[in-house]
Amino acid sequence: MRESCNLEQLKELVQEKQFRPLKEELTWMNEVDIAAFLDELEDDQQAIVFRILPKEKAADVFTYLEDSEDQAKLIGVLSDKELREVMDEMYLDDAVDIIEDMPANVVSRILRNTGSSTRDQINQLLNYPKDSAGSIMTTEFISLHPSATVEESFARIRREGLDKETVYTCYVTENRMLRGVVSVRRLLLSSYETRIADIMETHVISVRTGEDREEVAQLFGKYDLSALPVVDGEDRIVGIITFDDVMDVIEEEATEDIEKMAAILPSDRPYMQTSVFQLWRNRIPWLLLLMVSATFTGTIISSFESALASYAALTMFIPMLMDTGGNSGGQASVTVIRALSLGELRLRDLPRVWWKELRVAVLCAATLSAAVFLKAVTLDRQDWLVAVVVSVTVFLTVCIAKLVGCTLPMLAKRLGFDPAVMASPFITTVVDALSLLVYFAVARQLLGI
Repeated sequence: MRESCNLEQLKELVQEKQFRPLKEELTWMNEVDIAAFLDELEDDQQAIVFRILPKEKAADVFTYLEDSEDQAKLIGVLSDKELREVMDEMYLDDAVDIIEDMPANVVSRILRNTGSSTRDQINQLLNYPKDSAGSIMTTEFISLHPSATVEESFARIRREGLDKETVYTCYVTENRMLRGVVSVRRLLLSSYETRIADIMETHVISVRTGEDREEVAQLFGKYDLSALPVVDGEDRIVGIITFDDVMDVIEEEATEDIEKMAAILPSDRPYMQTSVFQLWRNRIPWLLLLMVSATFTGTIISSFESALASYAALTMFIPMLMDTGGNSGGQASVTVIRALSLGELRLRDLPRVWWKELRVAVLCAATLSAAVFLKAVTLDRQDWLVAVVVSVTVFLTVCIAKLVGCTLPMLAKRLGFDPAVMASPFITTVVDALSLLVYFAVARQLLGI
């Protein structure tokens, strides 16, 4: 097995301008590793190293560059001929992904240096809504005719396969109508004289161009797919979505959900490329909303000042009650949000969710209320009646928080919002207010204040 140079040795070759041995090393390297190496170089060094790469590998390396600014800089130093060669070797869906992140002047230059047919296909893909199946599909796939033999089909695959996104799954079409699908494995195990119509699978899972890409990702997981055909309104195949594109969607959607659950407006730029002003703009709206909504808890506390004055011991348990309620609601909301994102729950399941969460809540509430009662009596040395008030409040708060936590995400889904916005920060604010109302209501009943 050939031993490759480490990153520092490669940098030394660049600095010493030892381009022949550098080219030999890069030939053996994986495209992802080369892209990571380029990220470590200065702008002028990036251009030099990129130029010595074989054009087929250069196209793949270009798509793996994480920073769109690095891609734009490389495009700026490449000649029209070099840019045309890179674009010719790039798959259409990768080209579209790159163009979407580029400034208008760079996009214009890219499109000028692509063939007319490729340009038309890129423009077509760019016209699909950003979150649709059409926006992440590629038009480069193998299509076979149902009347063709296996031998004829292999000849077609050999002739066209190099320029296609995948050759492992072939789609059977007739006048562009999707008729079936056949794998290369099935072709290999069939005789040359066999007709494609006799071995193709006619029950094909497909999606429309306007389908939400998050739902497309769920189909890949549900049916264990490596590729998925995309059809128009008349069931004519217009492209395919491959597993690598779905992995990007899953990563982006997961990042977006995490940001929403942390009360941050989603951003499609990497953290280090996001300006301080942009981060402020993404975070401040929710912070303002949560701060304003949190003033309700202050209003509730101020309205029960006399009760707190009569039983000052009640004050020390307020933070614990609010935190316990918020944590309980957050647990339920995260569980339900995940189930919604995986397609495990529908709105009609809400009664079943309530019943399940209520039983969980009773078990959790009973455990927590018993623990807080013992703590209040033994460690805090409080009057047993105060301990009962706190214990009962904990029980009711946990039950309410669990029900609120499972209901709000499903309600948001029903109203067309992302359930992730109903995660911990928002639910905690709601439950804080409810826990205080419950606390003072219980204290009024049991302590007579």
